[in-house]
Amino acid sequence: MSLRLSTVILPYRRWHEGGRSAWTRAEQLGFHAAYTYDHLSWRSFRDGPWFGAVPTLTAAAAVTDRLRLGTLVTSPNFRHPVTLAKELISLDDISGGRVTLGIGAGGTGFDATALGQEPWTPRERADRFAEFVPLLHRLLTEDSVSYEGDFYSAHEARNIPGCVQRPRLPFAVAATGPRGLRLAARYGQAWVTTGDPKLFENGTPEQSVQALRGQAEKLADACAAAGRDVTELDRVLLTGFTPDRGRPLRSLDAFVDFAGRHQELGFTEIVIHWPIPDSDFAADEKVFEQIAMEAPAQLA
Repeated sequence: MSLRLSTVILPYRRWHEGGRSAWTRAEQLGFHAAYTYDHLSWRSFRDGPWFGAVPTLTAAAAVTDRLRLGTLVTSPNFRHPVTLAKELISLDDISGGRVTLGIGAGGTGFDATALGQEPWTPRERADRFAEFVPLLHRLLTEDSVSYEGDFYSAHEARNIPGCVQRPRLPFAVAATGPRGLRLAARYGQAWVTTGDPKLFENGTPEQSVQALRGQAEKLADACAAAGRDVTELDRVLLTGFTPDRGRPLRSLDAFVDFAGRHQELGFTEIVIHWPIPDSDFAADEKVFEQIAMEAPAQLA
């Protein structure tokens, strides 16, 4: 199976000062999809400009025609399933059915405390995620939903006419733990990983490949337990968080070698960050564009 190449465009630029041009250029370069982070702020970008994911994707939908659009990833940290479902149905309609929802359990970053709450423990995040995903699935597939859970409620929440994509827009579930992988197996159309974070500082690319192989095997086990063929799920690697760091974007050959090794693990989509000067995602824009235009053919 051919490997799809996508990009993630961080929402740090004003729309008319480089924001719009990145999304239109992504379509011109032939990327399969362009995603953005769904955070209120993120790491080193916290004290600078940072725009909302859904309005950004709505604007991107209006200036593109073929490019798939999505989040990598949305989480329960500051989202509620009822309001999120309404926004997603609207975005799916505006884009003509080009939206993928990347969704994960969230972390301990700025989003975790921005609403004034204490950060949730890993167990609390997993508990909320286990309730969030099934409820969101219902909200996107049923005209009216009532639900009373431990963390979320819905009272006759109406979502007519539903998604353009049927039965709903696809979920790309980010998960590495057993409970998250079970959600991916049951509700996901894709699985997302960034690798093993414990290897980022001192691990090797070879160790990372082995860790990703182990994650993929656990996904297969979760799918088998759910009575589902694991090949029904796309497997998405969001790059930049493995020990390889930015090396794959140094040349076309380096990227093809990196992507080929991960394609052998069963990954169907590789996501690379749009270059951002003076950041962890700095890269030569000419090399980046060469990779976008030429790498997919070499990985077919």
